[in-house]
Amino acid sequence: MTVRRLLPGPLVIASHNEGKVSEISALLGSYGIEPVSAGELGLPEPEETGTTFAENAALKALAAARGSGMPALADDSGLCVDALGGAPGVYTADWAEAGLREGGPGRDWYLAMGKVEGKLAELGPDAPRTAHFVCMLALGWPDGHVDLFEGRVAGSLTWPPRGKLGFGYDPVFVPAGRTQTFAEIAPTEKHAISHRAAAFLKLVEAAL
Repeated sequence: MTVRRLLPGPLVIASHNEGKVSEISALLGSYGIEPVSAGELGLPEPEETGTTFAENAALKALAAARGSGMPALADDSGLCVDALGGAPGVYTADWAEAGLREGGPGRDWYLAMGKVEGKLAELGPDAPRTAHFVCMLALGWPDGHVDLFEGRVAGSLTWPPRGKLGFGYDPVFVPAGRTQTFAEIAPTEKHAISHRAAAFLKLVEAAL
């Protein structure tokens, strides 16, 4: 299937995660795209019923595109830990669910990072700490057309968490060839080497 070109103008970012929306908006940079988040448009978050990054990304992109009448870009990304059989994978965000707190549901990423570390500790001190981030971008259209772009970055896990930049599991992930975690690397530098940047490069080459 031929990749559909994205023309300058509005593009819905199908996410309510401010950190993710900000990072995607920065990557869109000077391509003439005018990002608007699903949250700003009051679009609901669809239930992520897929079992792969591709299924969930497409689901979110098409829901936002059909709900807004505009093209939409969705990201489904996650941390895959080799020693845990690729977990948390597509359930990366679920591991951060903290339940009701301070009047409403929320995600506690330190809780999530602690779960990963706890499961590695159960495997013993010789368990490999290699991991990779996956980002699947889906560019969806109101008529149901969708294009997919995947990016990955390899690295290893460290403990305790380090750094206050980034979001999610960034404070425990050290990309290959580096000594700092994603949360210690300046956003502009992270944007150049991240899994999301790799996926965006494929999108830019094919659709912009």
